[in-house]
Amino acid sequence: MEQGIHKIFYDYLLKTGMSEIFASYLNLLIVFLTALILAWFLDFMIWKVLRSLFLKLARKSETNFDNFLVVNKVPRYVAHIVPLAVLFKFIPFAFFHFEYAGNIALKILQIVFVILTLYIVKSIFKSINDYLKTKPRFRDKPMDSYIQVFMIFAWFIGILTIFAIITGVVIWKFFTALGAGSAVILLIFKDSILGLVASIQVSINDMVRIGDWITFEKYGADGDVIEITLATVKVQNFDKTITTIPTYALISDSFKNWRGMEVSGGRRIKRALIISQKSIRFLSDEDLSTFKKIQLIEPYLITRNEQINSYNESNQINKELAINGRNLTNIGLFRKYVNDYLQNHSAVNKGMTLMVRQLEPTPQGIPLEIYAFSSDKRWENYEYIMADIFDHLLAALPYFDLEVFELPITFNPVPTE
Repeated sequence: MEQGIHKIFYDYLLKTGMSEIFASYLNLLIVFLTALILAWFLDFMIWKVLRSLFLKLARKSETNFDNFLVVNKVPRYVAHIVPLAVLFKFIPFAFFHFEYAGNIALKILQIVFVILTLYIVKSIFKSINDYLKTKPRFRDKPMDSYIQVFMIFAWFIGILTIFAIITGVVIWKFFTALGAGSAVILLIFKDSILGLVASIQVSINDMVRIGDWITFEKYGADGDVIEITLATVKVQNFDKTITTIPTYALISDSFKNWRGMEVSGGRRIKRALIISQKSIRFLSDEDLSTFKKIQLIEPYLITRNEQINSYNESNQINKELAINGRNLTNIGLFRKYVNDYLQNHSAVNKGMTLMVRQLEPTPQGIPLEIYAFSSDKRWENYEYIMADIFDHLLAALPYFDLEVFELPITFNPVPTE
């Protein structure tokens, strides 16, 4: 029966008095065009049916996974399968008199089928990736890396299959040959292999997530991680530039991840005032009377002064010189004031480390360091809080007869003739 089907046009053309050669070519053209039109019609109809089916399923389904299948054109690619099968069926009929050309056409269709399969697999994986990104559990995971790994293997097998189709060699022989050339393959895919290993380690050890703020000085990166793939990690810096970092650099080099700060109760403030040593002195009774007007330290000053006087009297300390016995200093009183000020500041987290400490003297003066944590970790608010604290402290220094060190300005007057 098949013998009569594929010769129906050919026999008819011969009866019209056409030559065998011309009849063969015209038969090829008619059958092939018929197959293409039929394939196009089937492709269009199947796509419409599948698209309508998926849209109805998407409306009724509680999950949005089917929405991503439609967005990533899975129904469109699946619709191509039946038309390809029709073309496979018609090729032997169309190329009945052209066996060599028919074999080439069949190989081309086989290659197209392999590529179509790869695109279907890619679309499905991309749909899975997009769907998982909507889940809080997977939102900060490097799913792109895993998808790329699967697609690398898929394309690798697909390319080998295409080579096998073109050459007519069994695909397993390619794998045998690749075993001998494994060193070359490792060299070619070095970055991909390193990226794969790095992606696995980054995920297992939870070193970096999408959305983390990282600082990587070697690559000039300081911002939020926006993408983690097999080969690269993209960081959007705070100036809105994009820095691309090799994934394997995350495990081979040192970088800073600020996630610990972001999930903690505050952001650290660690800054010092450099106090001029010349302004540091003991406090007299007259000074104490003046400082008692500062309400924040008045209770402390009264209690502490009584303790000091009691000690000096009981030990018969000669107070003609201020250096004798126990004394209050202006820098010590200021340190107490700063500590109480921070304890009463609404933007400072009292549940975390809070201290005002004196660091080692320097040629410029005495560093008085504030070590505390702001409750608000957002960058803009954090900077405002820190500036607000130091604005107040700098303005408060003169009330304690203290001075901040400043480099002296020297003028080099221009000599006049």
